[in-house]
Amino acid sequence: MTTLHDFAPVPPFGHLPTPAGVDVVGIDVPVGRLTAYRVVPSGRSKGIVLVVPGYTGSKEDWRTFMPLLRDAGWTAVAISRRGQADSAAPDGRGAYTLEQEAADVVRVAGLLDDGAPVHLIGHSLGGVIVRAAAIASPASFRDVTLFCSGPYGWPNRKFAEKGIVAETRTNRALFDAQNPLWAGRPDDELPDDPRFARFRFDHTSVLSILGGAAILEDPTDTTEALRDTGLPTLVAHGVWDGAWPIPWQRDMASRLGADYEVIPESYHGPQVENPLGTLAVFDAFMNAH
Repeated sequence: MTTLHDFAPVPPFGHLPTPAGVDVVGIDVPVGRLTAYRVVPSGRSKGIVLVVPGYTGSKEDWRTFMPLLRDAGWTAVAISRRGQADSAAPDGRGAYTLEQEAADVVRVAGLLDDGAPVHLIGHSLGGVIVRAAAIASPASFRDVTLFCSGPYGWPNRKFAEKGIVAETRTNRALFDAQNPLWAGRPDDELPDDPRFARFRFDHTSVLSILGGAAILEDPTDTTEALRDTGLPTLVAHGVWDGAWPIPWQRDMASRLGADYEVIPESYHGPQVENPLGTLAVFDAFMNAH
């Protein structure tokens, strides 16, 4: 039996519509208020799922997937991490370490079901963060899904992106560099998705981008430490995922003794590119635990 807490409602972020039945809430932790999507099934809940987004993402990456989790019977919460979008954005590079990010995940998990363990999904950089959270507090989680996420980073992986952001002290320049077709155009000339992405870049902390880049460049491999927690794990990625070498992800699954699933017809965002295929993989794994 899950225990639902009354998190304060907060305004939606950006112009994209919030799907019916998806609550936009604030979750207060020591760093401040993290914004989140929350869904609750109409019938009995199978359990609570906590979703952590990636590098330049936010809860909005899961906007259209949350109703699918709800309709499959899951209570689910997807957060925007510290510094992302409209979540609390502390000053100082030291506020965006892997340890600090993982601590936020553990704290949020503890608020969702009176401290009972929850299912945990981390996408991309979020996968690195949830791995650290699970190692730090394995009792907080039922299982862990590393979604389009690899075992370690590599030096200078984000060299160009860090240089752009550090030189300009804005994220707009990074958006323009990654999206030259839309650089400098007014909002009314942009399709919905790039318009929202630019808005999110503008409102995300530069320090969050730099801190995330540093984590993604860290070559430390904690696969064995996660295995030693004894938590059931799933490694899943799109068949065309290019963010980490796929052989690395497959090898990580082997070393973890994890379930391993390749989601067809998808790249680095299968929850958007193949949502039903992604749901089937998540649902089967979490149902088993």
